[in-house]
Amino acid sequence: MFQILIIDDDHSIKILLKRMLEKQGYKVIAASSGEEGIEKALDCRPALIICDWIMPGLNGLEVCHRIKTDPILSTTFFILLTSLDSVADCVKGLDAGADDFISKPIEQNELQARVRAGLRLHQLSRDLQTQKLLLETEMAEAAEYVRSLLPFPMSEPFNINFRFIPSRQLGGDCFDYYWLDSDYLAIYLLDTAGHGLKATLPSVSVLNLLRSRALKSLNYYQPSDVLKALNDTFQMNYQNDKYFTIWYGVYNRVKRQLTYASAGHPPAILVSHTSPNISEVKHLKTPGMPVGMFPEAKYVDGYCYIEKFSTLYIFSDGAYEITKSDGTLWSLDAFIQMLSNLQHPVNSQLDKVLNYLIDLNSKEAFDDDLSILQIKFD
Repeated sequence: MFQILIIDDDHSIKILLKRMLEKQGYKVIAASSGEEGIEKALDCRPALIICDWIMPGLNGLEVCHRIKTDPILSTTFFILLTSLDSVADCVKGLDAGADDFISKPIEQNELQARVRAGLRLHQLSRDLQTQKLLLETEMAEAAEYVRSLLPFPMSEPFNINFRFIPSRQLGGDCFDYYWLDSDYLAIYLLDTAGHGLKATLPSVSVLNLLRSRALKSLNYYQPSDVLKALNDTFQMNYQNDKYFTIWYGVYNRVKRQLTYASAGHPPAILVSHTSPNISEVKHLKTPGMPVGMFPEAKYVDGYCYIEKFSTLYIFSDGAYEITKSDGTLWSLDAFIQMLSNLQHPVNSQLDKVLNYLIDLNSKEAFDDDLSILQIKFD
């Protein structure tokens, strides 16, 4: 049974409204002031509130604002009872959060119709809120599933660490690293276009495909061949019109040589500290369209010798496409400059980066997945 709260300092109006509504089968409670009304609303959480506009103490507008800004009562339908009928007064009521108005003197059929309509909208709001919570729970579970697939940090023979922050909508970031044999390490990071499960599922498919080495004839030591095979396998016409960017590299720890290829992905950043105060920064990127866009896309390999005491960063565009508090978008160049200036111990560097990005972001959550891999070679 729906519960209705009446807030009015006029005892006769309260009695009239209570009798009218109880005849319709509603459970009705009443309060004589705005303060008492708010207390009873928090206590019983009514489906609908009818509140007089002009009262001593808290008036109807103030009560409405308090009710509508409380998350617990946000779906409560709020009707202002008033003898005011100017457009300006209506605007004030709507701005305060009122959902409807009833004019004095009260007409019984109008009251019943507006209450029925208000309760229907309240129920619809409750249903939408429930579905929203279910969807958010499912998204959180999906994000946790993706997190469970990610590799563990590595400390030997060199240090690999990462930070992965799924966006509120869940994006398409995924990454992995594993030994092809005792001397060659494969490492990659990919980002599927879009958000939600439609973006996440292709990412998980790529991870499982590469981790299991399911393409038996593929040379996993040659990054350009890997990207070509992925492009042949994941053409967007057959994969829900989703394409993805990827950076894929293979590191030979004996020769200290990194072979890499990229497909529309941001460059990996190699920072070599040639002296305590001087850093050399290299952008590791090769030409190539995102995987899935064009069947005949070409990919090429790049090569890089890894100097001692070098650090490699691989990341998604969510690490730098951040809207700042002034409304402007942060830049890739600014992000790379921050990476090159890091002087903290390796164990705390990514925490410093992440804290900086959280402070920089103007929103409660990131718009896109944020993934950063850090490989400390010595």
